[in-house]
Amino acid sequence: MRYPSVPAAGWALGAGAAAAAAVLWFGDRAPFPYGQRWMLDIPLPLLTAERLDAVLRPRAGERILEIGPGTGLQSLHVAPQLGADGQLDVLDIQPAMLEHVRRRAEARSITNIVGTQGDARNLPFPEHTFDAVYLITALGEVPEPERVLREAVRVLSPAGRLVVGEFFDPHWIPFGRLHTMADSCGLHLAARSGPTVAYLARFQPCTGRPVARQHPAELSRGPRSC
Repeated sequence: MRYPSVPAAGWALGAGAAAAAAVLWFGDRAPFPYGQRWMLDIPLPLLTAERLDAVLRPRAGERILEIGPGTGLQSLHVAPQLGADGQLDVLDIQPAMLEHVRRRAEARSITNIVGTQGDARNLPFPEHTFDAVYLITALGEVPEPERVLREAVRVLSPAGRLVVGEFFDPHWIPFGRLHTMADSCGLHLAARSGPTVAYLARFQPCTGRPVARQHPAELSRGPRSC
């Protein structure tokens, strides 16, 4: 499955519509409203399926977590690549979004997507559960984004991958800020794709031990073993 091809004018109109809608919830770090979900299906310039594949590198048999799947635009692309033995977990705080993704997956006979309602700041999964975790234009909508990154480190396998995609909107997190937060959470940058206003970045844990378990004095000195 590939994202539809959209002419340049369509990109501009789509991005403009999304930006206009974003103003409605600007200043309030909150999930994108389900009532405006149609805007989440507008493909964003540069954050394409091909670029996501190149940075995330999903493989058959893996278990991957998507935080904030929205309407499932990325979910429906990633899940089939994991195969019958793999699983894509999708976590959202809004039950309506999870039900929307479930229906879309069912309509496409995709059976390896598992939805969980929960808070990204307190992931309901054990340590080292996932081969990869990704968030596409979702990190900035969550209060305490650094806490979300720490939770991602906790549930990642020691050699796991964390991918963050950001697009210029009211909740956009500039790459410099993301990199600083990632450093403090014990992550190192492995790859980056795209310009400042629409980037994808892959991070990996610096050590096998979750950074959240470090002594506070160690945390103040930054990540270990990078």
